[in-house]
Amino acid sequence: MNHSGERSLARRTEAARRLRTPLTFSVAAFLLSACVGWTPSAPTGAPDMVETEVRVPASQDSAGVQVFPLQNPAVKELLADASSAESVGDYGKAAVLLERALRIEPRDPEILQSMAEVQLQNGDYEQALTFAVRSYDSGPRVGEICSRNWRTIGVARERLGDRSGSVEAIERASRCMSTRPERL
Repeated sequence: MNHSGERSLARRTEAARRLRTPLTFSVAAFLLSACVGWTPSAPTGAPDMVETEVRVPASQDSAGVQVFPLQNPAVKELLADASSAESVGDYGKAAVLLERALRIEPRDPEILQSMAEVQLQNGDYEQALTFAVRSYDSGPRVGEICSRNWRTIGVARERLGDRSGSVEAIERASRCMSTRPERL
C-alpha cells in the first residue's frame, strides 16, 4: 500500500473509533428520539379555508349567468384527477396534475383557478394571487368562476396583509353574479 493509502486508511479507522464513543451514541440517540416525534408541518392554508371562503360562497352566488369553456377530454381527466388528489390532501400531486393540464390549455380559466386554490391550500399566497388574476384575465366576467377568482384574490390579499385589497376583492366577487332577466 502506498503512503497516501495508509493515511486514508488511518483516518477512516480513527473516524470509526470516534463514532463508538459514548458521547457520539448519546448525540445519535438524542437525534433519533427527536425524529420519532417529528411530523411534517401542515400547509399554512387550511383545506377548509378554500371551501368555506372561496367555493361555498361562490356556489351560493351562482344563481346567475354561467360561462364555461369547452375542454379537451385530457384536460377534463387531469382536472378530475387533481380534484381527487386535492380531496385527500395531496396538494403536491394536485399541483403537478394541474401543471400538466396547463401545458395543454395554458389559458383555461378553470385550470388556473383550480391551481390558485391549491396554492392557497399550500399557503403560497403570492402564487394563489397570480393564478387567480390570470384566471380572471382569461375567463368570463360573470358567474361562479369569476366569483371564485375574486374570493381567492381576497383571501390571498388578506393573508399577505393587504386588508383593504381583500375587502375590495370580496366586493368585486359580488359583482360577478349577473342574474338573467325575468323575461326573455
